[in-house]
Amino acid sequence: MLAYVIRRSIYMVLSLLVMTVVTFVIIQLPPGDYLTSYITELVSSGQKIDEAEIASLKRQYGLDLPLHRQYIKWVRGMLHGDFGRSLEWGQPVSELIGERLLLTVVLNLSVVFFTFIVAIPIGIYCATHQYSIGDYGFTVIGFAGLATPAFLAALVVMVLAFKYFGLSVGGLFSPEYETAPWSVAKVVDLLKHLLVPMIIIGAANAAGLIRVMRGCMLDELRKQYVTTARAKGLSERKLLFKYPVRVAVNPIISTIGWLLPTIVSGGTIAAIVLSLPTIGPLLYRSLVSQDMYLAGSMIMFLAFLTIIGTFISDLLLVWVDPRIRFERGI
Repeated sequence: MLAYVIRRSIYMVLSLLVMTVVTFVIIQLPPGDYLTSYITELVSSGQKIDEAEIASLKRQYGLDLPLHRQYIKWVRGMLHGDFGRSLEWGQPVSELIGERLLLTVVLNLSVVFFTFIVAIPIGIYCATHQYSIGDYGFTVIGFAGLATPAFLAALVVMVLAFKYFGLSVGGLFSPEYETAPWSVAKVVDLLKHLLVPMIIIGAANAAGLIRVMRGCMLDELRKQYVTTARAKGLSERKLLFKYPVRVAVNPIISTIGWLLPTIVSGGTIAAIVLSLPTIGPLLYRSLVSQDMYLAGSMIMFLAFLTIIGTFISDLLLVWVDPRIRFERGI
């Protein structure tokens, strides 16, 4: 196990190094940069730009350097904990991300909790009651959830809530709490506003996992060891959770590697529609405006979470299912 962990750690470092290059290249692929777009916008509005001012801005943000030197400067800064300054916001990237990170984690952890607490029990029920009315009902609801984009569901809920109840379901706080300091009342207000985005963003994920859990459970319930356990007089509940569920949950555990980046960037389009102050809309805006340091830092953060999440899911698979071995001696 130790050798496996060391080897995977080396792979993770190499993967992150490759990701820095890929991220930097992708951000630089569109023609121009943020400063070019900014100058074009000012000129189109009738303002005059001094060439000396443009040169000063390029020096300030390192845009006058060759691409390879810009890359080295960016990576060196990240290694020292300096993620640079946002070109659009004029603030350190760490501050911009930090302002939204807590709310992003709270929102998307609730989405993950909702997804698993709904998907696993319903998937088990559908498998153990195959072709029943409940199975057909959850199947229809699941396909509807898969077919409905989160942003469309958000728009429908917003319209219905405002039209019939006079409520605004956008944002994570009531207007009086948006700029207020943290307090018990503000936390309660946040929890009240979490319900709608949690269900909207989590519905499609839950629908997909229900189908996965149902299919895996049906495969396991048809195997010989289940028949043998029943013949030995094992109760149905104990049989289900001791054997088939432990094996059927493996594909879901293997997706934990996707959950960590999802916690940060999940439901970006729905978050934009619902005006949620999370990291997803900030990442989208930085990519559109070619804010190199902000977009690059967030993409690297997501890549790091993906790699760490995949490693954690691999270790959990070994723990849940002893049949899985990565090498001799584990």
